[in-house]
Amino acid sequence: MSGHGAPTIDLTTLNPEETSQLKLAIVAASWHTQIMDGLVDGALRAAEEAGIAEPTLLRVPGSFELPVAAARLAPHFDAVVALGVVIRGGTPHFDYVCQAATSGLTDVSVRTGVPVGFGVLTCDTEQQGIDRAGLPGSKEDKGHEAVTAALATAVTLKQFS
Repeated sequence: MSGHGAPTIDLTTLNPEETSQLKLAIVAASWHTQIMDGLVDGALRAAEEAGIAEPTLLRVPGSFELPVAAARLAPHFDAVVALGVVIRGGTPHFDYVCQAATSGLTDVSVRTGVPVGFGVLTCDTEQQGIDRAGLPGSKEDKGHEAVTAALATAVTLKQFS
């Protein structure tokens, strides 16, 4: 379930001996329960497919808190995945939260060298989030995709540790 032009990354083509040894943390916001439940389920399913039996799952209040949690976890994990959803409202709050989450998570990844899977949905409507959350009838599964990208990157970077 990839978006138009997205690469197809199949975790089964990665060496299961490598992926199963990776330590994975998933940080998930709590707003928009239905969408977040879908994102978390997809992320956990991807971890299971990669042979990671017990990824660490940490819940934070909202998407704004994702970068600080990722920063705290990154030194202890091979990959971190951040999941959240921000839905546009009638104020500039949307822009500020989206920018803070994006730049904060990018900073964590670049500063620590730990891949941070970006599973933060920035949507105009709740329906757009539902369509991307990996729920029954969804067109995309962004939680699964974020874990897949982070783990594939972690495996690739292992050769340079």
